[in-house]
Amino acid sequence: MLLDTPHTQHRVEPPPSTGALDTLRGAAYRIGALAKHNTLIRLRDPGQMISYVAMPMVLMLVLKPLYVRAVEGGATQVATGLMVMFSVFAISIAGNAILVERTWRTWDRLRASRAPATELLLGKTLPIFVVMVVQQSILLVYGCLVIGLPIPRAPQYVVFAIAIWAFALLSIGAALATIVRSHGELSVISDVGALTLSSLGGALVPLSIMPDWAQVAAHISPGYWALTMMQAAVRGDAAGTLAPAGVLLAIGLVAGTFAVRRLTRGWGRGHLL
Repeated sequence: MLLDTPHTQHRVEPPPSTGALDTLRGAAYRIGALAKHNTLIRLRDPGQMISYVAMPMVLMLVLKPLYVRAVEGGATQVATGLMVMFSVFAISIAGNAILVERTWRTWDRLRASRAPATELLLGKTLPIFVVMVVQQSILLVYGCLVIGLPIPRAPQYVVFAIAIWAFALLSIGAALATIVRSHGELSVISDVGALTLSSLGGALVPLSIMPDWAQVAAHISPGYWALTMMQAAVRGDAAGTLAPAGVLLAIGLVAGTFAVRRLTRGWGRGHLL
């Protein structure tokens, strides 16, 4: 197996662990092997990732005049709103990365290896995490150079915000992958959920001009907290960045823990499909 079978000439698995350091090395090796494998899968089929970068770029250009005339700070609203909206679609990428193993009937083989569920999830989602960071970074630079988004006063806040948002989305995607039974189910839930959560959170229409009921309901949407966090990070507002980041971190931890428990108990086995 990818994670356990030794090569006849080169040792690819560390010796049996005798301490905490060896245990960490073994975990790092297994996570790295899975991450490398999934990176190759992503690189061989980059169409979905490219579309989630190209589409928001086009929409930013088309919608910029409307937002600039309609609301104060329209350039910031359209740039950050579409950044958040199209990053939510990464839920389907994360979910498919896990679900495809069940479709191929290889998930049980991974579960039979030395890697526990936490390592399996990390190896699956780390490449997508990098993809999300790159996507958001490209859109941020594009927003500053083309759309008129103010250059962030404290870039470290923006990096922090992107990392927290990516963690929350990937955890949600992993949790969904342990529940759904087909790619069709995952597609419906992730696509409809992405549009609903991002729209309700103010990614398409500024919250200030939404109906009263929508302004109240927006607080239950992760998209609302992500947009609030991202806009505060661009302004260089530390307090405004940390508060919503705490909410998203909690959401990510709950969803990630749920996914690990489901996989540990075998509720994500291939035969459920």
